[in-house]
Amino acid sequence: MDWITGMKNAIDYIEDNITEELDYEEIAGRCYSSSYNFQRIFGILCGCTLGEYIRNRRLSLAGAELALGKIKVIDAALKYGYESPDSFAKAFHKFHGILPSQARGNGEMLRSYSRLHIKFTLEGGETMNYKIEEKAEMLLTGFKKRFEGHPNDRNRQDHNFAVSTRLNQLLLHGEARDCETTYEVLTNFDKEGYDFYIASKMDPLEHEDFPDDIGPELYSHFEDIVIPAGTYLICETERCKYPCDNVEELRKKAVSELLPSLGYELREAPEVGIIHWFYEYQNEELNSSRYYELCLPVVKK
Repeated sequence: MDWITGMKNAIDYIEDNITEELDYEEIAGRCYSSSYNFQRIFGILCGCTLGEYIRNRRLSLAGAELALGKIKVIDAALKYGYESPDSFAKAFHKFHGILPSQARGNGEMLRSYSRLHIKFTLEGGETMNYKIEEKAEMLLTGFKKRFEGHPNDRNRQDHNFAVSTRLNQLLLHGEARDCETTYEVLTNFDKEGYDFYIASKMDPLEHEDFPDDIGPELYSHFEDIVIPAGTYLICETERCKYPCDNVEELRKKAVSELLPSLGYELREAPEVGIIHWFYEYQNEELNSSRYYELCLPVVKK
């Protein structure tokens, strides 16, 4: 079954059972996929997590019902899966900007979140360089932040995180003796978010070896990250001055077009991105040779 048909079946099941307790394993089963794999692909293709989609659809439908004045707030809360009117009111206000009681027939402005529709479009005819490679276990050292949503959600804040942690990155580059390469690790995906690491490749952390003039306290929030051995799909952005701007589209094409055509699917392991900066070059033309190397963990179907 191709991913278009599978995704359509899963979305139809969600919408047909939107007021029921939804089991993520059951949803993924409609796509003949594991829950982990389905949620990763859903986020990459749709730009939001599965949990966000379900929650937003329920709140959108609840708002429409309340606006018609045909349902009480407490009944809407129970119908759309909230344990109490208070938790419903909090989520409703965050989504619509008003309280549920204000939505009942008062002509207040509400937000609508439409259901997903899968449409087939003829795409392709483009080249993409890639390779399938068996990688040995790799040890990285870095620092992390937990993000809500999905990496292909354009509202994510990891760019701001990278900009605001320059000192930490300089410390990592110095210890690794490599200022030209930055590693990004995306891992611990679940229905609400993921962990995002900025890292370098160096020997395992030994705090007693940190320079005395800097002090180990600056390194206390660094941790070692083990990237397990396995099969990876490796593809690259085009060479340009700001390659990170092109990662979302590269990831989406790799998952929606390349993996199905090769007979592979994502497996449960960290995603690794390698940014090649070429900082030593001041020449503008050479700076435009930068690229992002995307390493997706895969397994043969």
